[in-house]
Amino acid sequence: MRKKLGLILFFLIFAGICAAGLLYMYLMSWADRPVGSAALEKLFTVTPGQGLTQTAKALQQEGLVSDAFRFSILARLDKKEKLLKAGEYFFSTTMTPREILEQMVKGRVHLYRLTIPEGYNLAQIAAAVSAAGLESYKVFLETARNPQTARQLGIEADTLEGYLFPDTYYFPRGLDSATIIATMVKQFRAAFNTAWEQRAKDLGMTVHEVVTLASIIEKETGDPEERPLISSVFHNRLKKGMRLETDPTVIYGIPDFDGNIKRRHLETRTPYNTYIIKGLPPGPIASPGALALEAALYPSQSDYLYFVSKKDGTHQFSTTIKEHNAAVKKYQLRKRKR
Repeated sequence: MRKKLGLILFFLIFAGICAAGLLYMYLMSWADRPVGSAALEKLFTVTPGQGLTQTAKALQQEGLVSDAFRFSILARLDKKEKLLKAGEYFFSTTMTPREILEQMVKGRVHLYRLTIPEGYNLAQIAAAVSAAGLESYKVFLETARNPQTARQLGIEADTLEGYLFPDTYYFPRGLDSATIIATMVKQFRAAFNTAWEQRAKDLGMTVHEVVTLASIIEKETGDPEERPLISSVFHNRLKKGMRLETDPTVIYGIPDFDGNIKRRHLETRTPYNTYIIKGLPPGPIASPGALALEAALYPSQSDYLYFVSKKDGTHQFSTTIKEHNAAVKKYQLRKRKR
């Protein structure tokens, strides 16, 4: 009798093991099958603190997995139920449950592309950040203009104008303004290396002065190859104690500029009106790129003191006021009459 009971118990255990094995094989087969063959991408969000059960149900509701319960079992068997990372993900219906699970465990969140062109000022950068859906215009701009933010990042200025480096960035949604700004400042520091810092000292300039000058060069440049020449004009004028007399600085100092600079603007005293103040303005007027920074540090050797736009993206450079007036007459006044 005991042998018979033992045999029955053995077969029950064996049957249980076989059943468990079959269920495991079935689950593993399910884990490697996508829910559909047609590729349909969906943005899926895991909120902070969201548990496995809630996540699995949401995946089923979105049609990304066929069975929330089996997905939960899969995560628990792999001991990954507590490893899911919050964020936005792009999942496809051609992905298997295992691939979806791995993406959430590794935190491969969807990244939003943010491109900051050379010459953008803080307001324009804030607008680009807002357009990318990363942060509100107002919050970003307030953070970037906060002196405390600049101090925390080691920038010796009242705002971060000029220090948010132009580049293409990829950010996940949910980051705060301070984190986005810190990343851009880090890119600036990577570009402005120790060799450039030493060059600034050799020129008798601070980093802030170099960035300020570079921002003006950036805004004045139509043809990128002219940057060193434009830089030479400003360096020459600074050495002679001449005013820089550059329109972009005047425009920067005009609240709500409408795109049409007038004589009254040139005659209105502001900290940025270089037709009135001597030397550089108090800070950058935009974010210069690496080439503008390099031009500010390594200007061409020239005697030029003036330049005027030819209206084709390039400039006519002159050494005397007489030559400059002739160039203005040729390229500006005559074309206005036309």
